[in-house]
Amino acid sequence: MGKKKKKFKLMDAILATVCITLVAESVTPSAAIGNSQYFWWILLIVAFCVPYGLISAELGSTFPSDGGMYDWVKKAFGPKMGARVAWNYWINFPLWIASLAVAVTDVIAGIFEIELGIVALLVLQLGYTWLVSILGTMRIGENKWIVNIGTFFKILFMVSLGLLGIYVYAKTGESANPIQSVSDLLPAMDLAGLSFLSVIIFNFLGFEVVATFAEDMEDPKKEIPKALIIGGSLMAIFYLLPATGVNIAMSLEQAESAGITESFAILLTKLGVGADAVRIIVISVGLMFIYTMIANIVSWSFGVNSVAKYSAEDGGLPKLFAKTNKEDVPHVASILNGIVASVIIVVGMVMDNLSENASNLFWTFFSFSLVTLLLSYVPLFPAFLKLRKTDKTKREYKVPGNNLVINLMTYVPFILLILGIVFTLFGDFSKEYIDANLPLIIGVIVSLIIQEILAAMVKEENEEPKKAAKANKSN
Repeated sequence: MGKKKKKFKLMDAILATVCITLVAESVTPSAAIGNSQYFWWILLIVAFCVPYGLISAELGSTFPSDGGMYDWVKKAFGPKMGARVAWNYWINFPLWIASLAVAVTDVIAGIFEIELGIVALLVLQLGYTWLVSILGTMRIGENKWIVNIGTFFKILFMVSLGLLGIYVYAKTGESANPIQSVSDLLPAMDLAGLSFLSVIIFNFLGFEVVATFAEDMEDPKKEIPKALIIGGSLMAIFYLLPATGVNIAMSLEQAESAGITESFAILLTKLGVGADAVRIIVISVGLMFIYTMIANIVSWSFGVNSVAKYSAEDGGLPKLFAKTNKEDVPHVASILNGIVASVIIVVGMVMDNLSENASNLFWTFFSFSLVTLLLSYVPLFPAFLKLRKTDKTKREYKVPGNNLVINLMTYVPFILLILGIVFTLFGDFSKEYIDANLPLIIGVIVSLIIQEILAAMVKEENEEPKKAAKANKSN
């Protein structure tokens, strides 16, 4: 049989980079930061996004693998640390799926101005969950059209929202959050402001997923760095534009509970567009938004499931995660994602109907997924530094800079991740904040205990040879 033709080209990889890192549903939470979002965006693009992108490009092109970040950390620190990465990387994913399932029904109810009953909510949310879980059993090369169309839709409505907001401001001079002086662009100098770190860092994550597409690419060592650099640059632009549009359309209080479709409606109405035309545009944007939430999960699923598979083969996760189909895709891992997400949806819905505080508890699961995702990235930066020193594999692409620059590009993002986790959990360290976040804190502690149990069960790669040598010596 001839060699299988590669289906994932450079342009596909660029679009996948944008689709993976561009999370449309996080635009309004970012905009809810207010005018100081521009300070945070610029700071974190320079201090986190650029180093993270360049490091991912070097590691991804030097060590291309379906295991991605798991393989890099394992290579640097061994399978026990790899198991910790795999657990955190995996557990956040079904929680994210459940959160997006809720977002889908919120958008449907909003754009069609209907109230969905519990049966309709359950059918739609579980339908979304199992659609993305089934699509996750296919290789990215088979699903690239979903990712590419999703990227196009994201770019279309997010750029349109940004340009529309700028046009409205230029024409009317009105903004829900006017900038009257430079001080309006600066963050409040308090500890609570640091909780925004995790919101924006979350928007950057995903570059390493592109490295898991290596087997579907013609020349991954050259194409992966190009895809990450070009895609990352586009991503930064595509985030800032819609966040500006939302900032012009809505007050901070509105942005905390509203979304992209509401921003379009407000801006179009300010321009005097008729109600019927506004409704048609809002419905169109809403449907595109829903499609992008399908494409998001599809673009992430192969990377997440591959990490779970590699860890399962090393004993870091249950062996079920290692099972693959004829396309060599860890399909059981994708099904397990669907099962866990479904349980979360049902539990959240039951509790929502039993307690007035249940919605807060349910959204605690989303915060939990954010914290575990950030935790999974913590070892990435030290792993890069160690592999630079200990692994002499030829680098097709190498992060530029002397030792001082390389150390800064390693430790600054590392510290920012730690700060993002700490301030997401504890905020300003007030009793009120900690009490409100207690379910999240307990959940993270339980997760860390499970993580350590799984890591303890993993045998280091050199343990078996040592045992064999010991047995031979005794004989």
